[in-house]
Amino acid sequence: MARLHLFDLDGTLLHGSTAPVEISRQLGLVAETVALDREIAEGRIGPPEYAARVYDLWTDLTETHVRAAFEAAPWLARIREVWAEIRGAGEYCAVVSLSPSFFVERLLDWGAHAAHGSRFPAVPFTEPVDPAGALSAAAKVIIADRLCAEFGVARADCVAYGDSSSDKELFAAVPVSVAVNADAHLAGLATHSYTGRDLWEAYELVGPAH
Repeated sequence: MARLHLFDLDGTLLHGSTAPVEISRQLGLVAETVALDREIAEGRIGPPEYAARVYDLWTDLTETHVRAAFEAAPWLARIREVWAEIRGAGEYCAVVSLSPSFFVERLLDWGAHAAHGSRFPAVPFTEPVDPAGALSAAAKVIIADRLCAEFGVARADCVAYGDSSSDKELFAAVPVSVAVNADAHLAGLATHSYTGRDLWEAYELVGPAH
C-alpha cells in the first residue's frame, strides 16, 4: 500500500523559523511576529486570534514581499529531492500547516501533491481575513483524513513529520511519525527523532514501504 507523507511547515521544513516571521521580516516586523508566535506556542491565544492579529500587521504586504520571504526562508536541504523520491515510489506527500495558505501553497511547485494552510485572502489584502479559516492541531487530522480519502490510503499508511504542539494530535492519529528539530511537546510521541538541516536524513529514518 502506498503511503501518505504529511509535513508540517513552521519549524519542520523551515529551520528555526515560521512563515509569518519570514513574511514579516520583509516588512521590518519580526519582533512583533515573534511575540505572536510565542503567545500561540504558550497557548495564550488560539489560531483565530493569531490570524486576525498577523493580518493586521500585514496591511502593506505585497506579492513581491511574499515571494522574497519564500525565497530567503531557511528551508531544510533536499526538500524537493525527498518529494521527488516519494513521488517516484508511487507514494504521496502533502504539507499541512497553520501558516497562511498564500505561503504554504507555493510548495506545490516543489512537488507536494497537496498543500493546506490557514485560509487568508489573496495578497495584497482587499478583503478581511476570516478567523474561522485558521487551522488548528485538530484540523490537521481532519485534513489528513480528507487527503487519505483523496489518495485512496488509510491512516495506517500515513507518516507525519512535525516539531511542536500543533503536531501532537496528528502524531497520535498515525502509526509512524518523525519529530524534526522538535520541542518538548513531542517528547515520547514520535516514532523517530531527527535534529539537523537536511530533510533527506529525516526521511531516511522512515525507510521504504514494506
